[in-house]
Amino acid sequence: MLVCFANQSKAQDAVRLDSLSLSDTVKVKKIRNHSPNKASLFSAVIPGLGQAYNKKYWKVPIVYAAIGVPLYFAVTNQKEFNRYKTAYGLRVDGDDTTVDEFDGFLSEDNLESNLDYYQRNKDLSYILVGLFYVFNIVDAAVDAHLFNFPKNDNLSFNLQPNLELTSNNDLSKGFRLVINL
Repeated sequence: MLVCFANQSKAQDAVRLDSLSLSDTVKVKKIRNHSPNKASLFSAVIPGLGQAYNKKYWKVPIVYAAIGVPLYFAVTNQKEFNRYKTAYGLRVDGDDTTVDEFDGFLSEDNLESNLDYYQRNKDLSYILVGLFYVFNIVDAAVDAHLFNFPKNDNLSFNLQPNLELTSNNDLSKGFRLVINL
């Protein structure tokens, strides 16, 4: 008896489905949840991964170039700083038998000047690496916030000339920004 009821309900469902017309069906596109926190976390762990999560693959090489170039200069400046620091240490140690690689070419003042130069450039390079790292995280978060923003061709900005009469009956000239959504 239980089987009969099951068969009858399936038959009734089939009748209901056949009675629906094509216009009665509604297709709903599921909006994917896109998390700004997840994008930020991805970019914080591995720079550029948040951009890949946001499907902005073209930004990944830009992120690596923006972080990699100052990092390269930081390492290069550190090597040069160490070179001049060693030479300066050998020059001022008070032992006449030690000779640095710049003996006869640079004075102590020149060595100090080069030390300051490479120290400053190294510090600036590390600051730029940090800034680009933070910009990478912020960019991923902003892109994730705007991921589901409606994109259409009707959005436009127009700058139009504008003439208005003021309360003193003076003519006011200017421009007006018109935004069409």
